[in-house]
Amino acid sequence: MRRSHEREAAELFAALYPRLAGWCRRLVDDDGTAHEIASEAFTRLWARWTKVEEPRGFLYVTAANLVRDHWRKMERERRAMRRATTEEVVKQQRAETGDPSVRLLVQSLPQRLRTPVLLYYYADLPVREVSALMGRNEGTVKSDLHAARELLRAKLGAAE
Repeated sequence: MRRSHEREAAELFAALYPRLAGWCRRLVDDDGTAHEIASEAFTRLWARWTKVEEPRGFLYVTAANLVRDHWRKMERERRAMRRATTEEVVKQQRAETGDPSVRLLVQSLPQRLRTPVLLYYYADLPVREVSALMGRNEGTVKSDLHAARELLRAKLGAAE
């Protein structure tokens, strides 16, 4: 019985792996990552071989979930790089001029604080409209604005 499962799995792998890996390749734009995802999908299928009724569907759903995980990881890495780059630019500006740019300091704020600052101070919207646009309570927006001012004050104080 075990031999027939192995043969079925080998036939399925031969039939679907190239197409699944190609599909993943189009989604992640990297051959190595695409093959890792396709292989992982097959590994997970093999672990549940006797319980899966539709192997092809299982493979594609599993691969899609792994691709989504990959995208999330890449976005976290991009955000970290942007934060690090922005912080480095602020440090260089401080070193060169001794006076940090307010724009760069605002850019260095976490997204949660940066958006209300931009809407309130730069777009000149009242707290009520900022609250509505962001889908947050007015008290939360006020608290975020206060936290942003404190962070900016600390960064400006550190520059002096």
